[in-house]
Amino acid sequence: MIRALALLFVVALPAAAQEVIVSGLSQNRVSITADFDGSEILIYGAVKRDSPPPDGAPLEVIVTVEGPSAPVAVRRKGRVAGIWVNNASVRIDSAPSFYAVATTGPLKHILSDVDNLRYGVTIERVIRAIGIASEADRAGEFILALLRVRTEEGRYRVLEGKVELSEDTLFRTDIVLPANLTEGEYKVRLFLLRNKRVVASQERVIGVRKEGLERFVFNLAQEQPLLYGLVSLVLAALAGWGASAAFRLMRG
Repeated sequence: MIRALALLFVVALPAAAQEVIVSGLSQNRVSITADFDGSEILIYGAVKRDSPPPDGAPLEVIVTVEGPSAPVAVRRKGRVAGIWVNNASVRIDSAPSFYAVATTGPLKHILSDVDNLRYGVTIERVIRAIGIASEADRAGEFILALLRVRTEEGRYRVLEGKVELSEDTLFRTDIVLPANLTEGEYKVRLFLLRNKRVVASQERVIGVRKEGLERFVFNLAQEQPLLYGLVSLVLAALAGWGASAAFRLMRG
């Protein structure tokens, strides 16, 4: 009897609003050509609900764009006999070539540590450094150094407050991809949050590929490195000869 009453009570409770992301990209393919100087991607979307949104907990949105990952060797310089040399290094198992995270508000105010760990939202959580502590003392300093260098290069970006949210339903943000893109698939992730917890997520992909002369040179370097080296030497020699000839003409 008690179990039946409990079941009726649960059924009578209003169902929690289910929120789903409906998103789009201004382009899902980027071509790297000889004159490529970067690209801007518009990421937009809406929140689809099967009932009115819950009261009290404001909606927040986080958008991340992650480039292909690869191992990275990070070196530290020190003075030895008055000369600056690399005196320590560690190998980070995996770090994205590009990473941007855009939000509707400060990350520490809208995302819990638990969900950051679960979903790997911030740049620090994305970088994996398994075994790094056994390779060098103060290994965390090497990760901070990598973050600092790639942030200065424009490859790592934290864009707090750059996601526009209107009427608790529509959102958009612009992510600028730099000129020095790595070829591959760029993963776009979208998160809806309430009370600092992720309530919905979605993943999209942007393909980045070299085209034209860039594709030819890349394929030549990968598939026929000897021929690529010879062609590079010939082109360098021709460029040097051309510069020398032009200089002689200017003097004459």
